[in-house]
Amino acid sequence: MNLSVEDVKYVAALSKLTLTDEEIESMRTDLSNIIQSVEKLNQVDTSSVPPTTSILPIENAFREDEVIPSLPTEKLLQNAPRRDEEYILVPRIIE
Repeated sequence: MNLSVEDVKYVAALSKLTLTDEEIESMRTDLSNIIQSVEKLNQVDTSSVPPTTSILPIENAFREDEVIPSLPTEKLLQNAPRRDEEYILVPRIIE
């Protein structure tokens, strides 16, 4: 499949790229070659291959929640530049 110059310009616009005429011609050739290579995959018989979402086995990586002691509030807030009791004060950014 050979892409047209209009096809390349369309893809460039979708990608928000500005291409020179030389770049368009180079991309037209490169993209056409890529599409031809991918089209070869359509020739492979995959009728005996079940659909898969991943080639790796699905494994749950979660761990059980565990309550552990935390640092005291005073220790956590000791380096806060500004604070109000147990809260860190930050500059207002929304009017």
